[in-house]
Amino acid sequence: MKSSVIREMTTEELEDAISNERENLSKMRMQHAVSPLENPLVLKEKRKNVARMLTELTKRSKEAQQ
Repeated sequence: MKSSVIREMTTEELEDAISNERENLSKMRMQHAVSPLENPLVLKEKRKNVARMLTELTKRSKEAQQ
């Protein structure tokens, strides 16, 4: 997911997307532990997406405080 797409999302959508991505990431980690994934780089991509979304959420909360 690109940063531009993340910036266009509302805060509520962003929180939902973070929870969904975290859930998917944990499921994929379990699957990878049991039997290797075809493309393990997907784990890295999902982890970075969660970080991007959390960064945007933090940025918005800091802007709201000012």
